[in-house]
This record gives sequence, structure tokens and C-alpha cells, in this order.
Amino acid sequence: MLHEDLLRRRPAHAGVSLAEVIRAFAHALDLAEGQPEGHSTRACYFGCLLGHEIGLDAGQMGDLFFTLLLKDLGCSSNAARIWEHYRADDLRFKQDAKTLPAGLSANLGFVLRKSAEGAPFSRRVGVIASVLRHGDSFAQEMALARAGRGASLAAQLGFSPAICSGIYHLDEHWDGSGRPSHLSGEAIPLNARIAQIAQLADVFYIHGGPEAAMDEVAARAGNWLDPHLAATFQTIAERAESWVDLGSPWLVSKLLALAPEAAGEELDEDGLDRIAGVFGQVIDAKSPYTAGHSVRVADLADRLAQRLGVISARRRPLRRAAALHDIGKLGVPNAILDKPGGLDEAEWRAMRGHAAQTKAILGRITAFSDMAALAAAHHERLDGTGYPLGLEDAAIARETRIITVCDIYDALTSPRPQRPAMSRAEALEVMQAEVGQAIDGEVFEALKALV
Repeated sequence: MLHEDLLRRRPAHAGVSLAEVIRAFAHALDLAEGQPEGHSTRACYFGCLLGHEIGLDAGQMGDLFFTLLLKDLGCSSNAARIWEHYRADDLRFKQDAKTLPAGLSANLGFVLRKSAEGAPFSRRVGVIASVLRHGDSFAQEMALARAGRGASLAAQLGFSPAICSGIYHLDEHWDGSGRPSHLSGEAIPLNARIAQIAQLADVFYIHGGPEAAMDEVAARAGNWLDPHLAATFQTIAERAESWVDLGSPWLVSKLLALAPEAAGEELDEDGLDRIAGVFGQVIDAKSPYTAGHSVRVADLADRLAQRLGVISARRRPLRRAAALHDIGKLGVPNAILDKPGGLDEAEWRAMRGHAAQTKAILGRITAFSDMAALAAAHHERLDGTGYPLGLEDAAIARETRIITVCDIYDALTSPRPQRPAMSRAEALEVMQAEVGQAIDGEVFEALKALV
């Protein structure tokens, strides 16, 4: 399942479960994919039931477990393209696309309806004309971006080729009509074939209940889906407990019991660092305007903390918090993130909500729980007018003040939809005016000396 260098040797956090950490970050992928909370966990349960039913061994079940949780690892990389090509809310676009009936006509009709939906007719005409001319190339481009990015990030995490290929080929179809490689039949990796059924079952279960899930899997057997696996799924689906378990408080325990080898893997500090860095890349892929932002903020925060005398034992979690401070933005549509003009009140509320989402996601992970509040507070202000909690000076931790300064500096010196990048001198001048209100003076002086 994993290269040895990701597994635990002598961890500072006893019992840091790889399964726990990945499952928590899968909630962030659900956000980015426009899916209801818990989609990845429920799909993982369906898929592991299916793997168990066909007799996969312990190692194969471990690979399947992580394939299912990380199937959407590359999903943020096509968000900006959906906005660019279709002028559509990427989260709603992805969510609605998953409930379409199979077939070219349904997909074409959907794309034409969603293209520049709600925009003036004159603008819609141009977008629709572009889609009609280039629709197939747009779809292939997005499929390649998603597949390639997901497999590459899984490899960076040290996962096995079986997991990486399962992620890469998630959107292939049994009849060869899928993407990105147009594989067919058993040429599609087994993990991908199982994941296709598992995610489809959960989407239609949430959309219309168990009968809807069973009907949709049956309808796509032999065209989109492996017919043998689809038939095996029907056997599982006829057992009432398969559906009851989805709402059970013991779902996670039942899931881990199906994949005990995955449940037993633990992380060392280097593994935690690597996961934070990879999910920082997932965040940055959401928008072209944030490319490299999380990595740069993490690097600058670490250097700044060292200059300020923060001990090394605190700098490591600080760097992770800085890398993940914007993870909640995976749930913000690119129509807002990439908007060239000012945001209206509803858009601003959605944007501000990313801080609370960051805290919720990181708070699920025992090893990261101490830094969840640090990361989520990076938009708080010393004068109490920040968000999400309106904290004042004394309530804002020093580590958060460091992240805030680094975040502001990198944002100002990078291009944004509404303005070009500022020079270093221009950025520092803007920040100087906020010292004592949004920005800690001591941290700012250290930043000036550093940059």
C-alpha cells in the first residue's frame, strides 16, 4: 500500500492513524467535488463491501480502501477550468453532473443548460458556441488534469501503483467511452471499476434512496460499469444492513474492520508533513490565482518563526497549519474565488465561511487538532473586526499572527483577479498601515527584516 518511508518509525504522536488522517482529508475532497458530507466514507464502505464479497486479500483491501477515500484527490485541478470554459459554478456543476442519466444526449443537454446559466443572453451565446466547438477537447482536458494530478499526488504521498492507477482511471467506462485513456473492460484497473460503482451508489442513494442507487447501477451495467461487479453489488444491496450501516454511528468501525491492514498503518512526523504539503497543493490547484500560495506561506511562516525565536518543536505544527490554512476554500465556488470585481454580500459570506470549514476539517484529525484553531484564525484581526469569531488581540495566538502576516504578504505580492501583483515595497507599505489593527507589529518588523 505504502512506501516504507511514509510509515511510522518513532512518532512523537503515539497512534497517529493513516486511515484517520486520510479519511478526514477526504471530507475536504467531498467539499471540492460538491458532494454532501461523508460521501467519500460512504463510498469507501460500499466499495470495501464489494471488495470483500469478491474475495480480495488483506493487501488488496488496503489498497482499495485508500483508492476509495482518495478517488477525488485531483478534483480541485479542474475547478478553474469549469469556470473558464463553461462560466458555471464548479461545485454545483460537478454535483449535478453526477446525477445525469448515462448517454451523450443527456450530457450535452446538461452542459448547454449550465453554460453561463443566469448570464445575459448575449454572453451565453458566446459561451455555448465555444462549448459546441470545443466541448470534447474541454472534457478531455479536464479529465486529464484531474486524473494526472490525483495520481501524481497519491504517488507523492507514497501510495502504491495500484492506488495511483485506480485514481487515474476512475472515469473510464466498461464500454470504452470514458476518459482519460478510453480503456475498456478488464483493462480498467479493478480498484477503479469498484470505485465507479461505489461512488455512483452513494450519489444516487443520497439523491433518491436505496432503490435509486440499485436501479442506477443496474442501468449502467455493461456500458459504464463492469457487469460482474454490478451484479455483485446488487447482492450486497439486497441486504438491509448494507443501507442501515450508512447511518450508523459505528460506520467507521465497520469500515475499518473490512480493511484491517489499512486500519493498522500509522504515520511518523515526516508522513504528517508530507500529507500537509500534498493537501496544500490540492488547495492551491483550485484557482490559478493561488498557485503555490500555500507552499510559499508555509515556507515563509517557518522562516519567520525561526527569526522570531519560535522553538523547533512548535515550528513543525506551525508550518503544517500554514500549509493548510485555506483548506476550507475547497468549498468555495471558483465563480467567487476568480471573480474579477467586488463580491456581493452573499458571495462574501461564502468566502468568509472558508475559515470555519478549515477548523472543521483539521479538527477531525487528532494529530492536527492543536493547530486547527491556529489555521482557522488567520483572518482574525487584533482590533476584533476579523472572522470567523471576531477574536481580539489577547485571544489571537502568536502562531496565528505569523500565518496572518505571511498570508497577507504573499497575497499582496501575487496577482489576483482584481489587480496585478504588488512589488515588495508596495506590499510592505500597505501592510504597515494595518499594524496594530490587523497585523502584529513585532511579527511585521521581523517580516521586513526577512524579505
